[in-house]
Amino acid sequence: MTYREVPGFVNVLYGIRIPHRDGKPLGGTEFSNMQLAYEDLPSEIKSRLAQMTVTHNFEKFWEHMRRNHDRERPAMTDEQRRRRPPIIHPVFLTHPITGRKVLYCNPGYAVRINELPESQSDEMLEFLFAHQLQMKFRYTHVWTENDLLLWDHLGTIHRAIADYRPDEIRLIRRCQVMATKVFDPAFLQPVHELAATEIASKRLV
Repeated sequence: MTYREVPGFVNVLYGIRIPHRDGKPLGGTEFSNMQLAYEDLPSEIKSRLAQMTVTHNFEKFWEHMRRNHDRERPAMTDEQRRRRPPIIHPVFLTHPITGRKVLYCNPGYAVRINELPESQSDEMLEFLFAHQLQMKFRYTHVWTENDLLLWDHLGTIHRAIADYRPDEIRLIRRCQVMATKVFDPAFLQPVHELAATEIASKRLV
């Protein structure tokens, strides 16, 4: 949800119906750890991008879905663009609870590093996308029915693995907790560390 001004904070999934084929569960959920991805970046990249920002645009994801999954889907309307305008975030976000840096620049929505010329931005984004998707940062959850999965939405990226057919039903309910209590929405800056910890503990018990 990096396409929103105030990002998602915690995600919860509850597996109700999991498709199987030949005894194997399908539709796993794959994660990549963006805190580890940041820490593993070359020091010169960290220094160069330390104060830079990136534009996230929901239309990038929409067009990807049109091209690759649903060719009948129409282009976004002007009204849809008005409701989902491009949003700017730091390339490296400071997690409001852990204080660790997060690589906050994903292939789903990130379109431009604003402080770089377009050609350099494209090159750097290609590098960052390939870097964060290395297998050493990934974990795949294999579902069983009644699994309850909760994760840090700020420090990870995720995807559902689309290895099941339309007739192989996958039913998972999702609850999204937004980060309005741990970020100042006007500036997307972490609130005081102690206050953030106290707020999070109250909200998540």
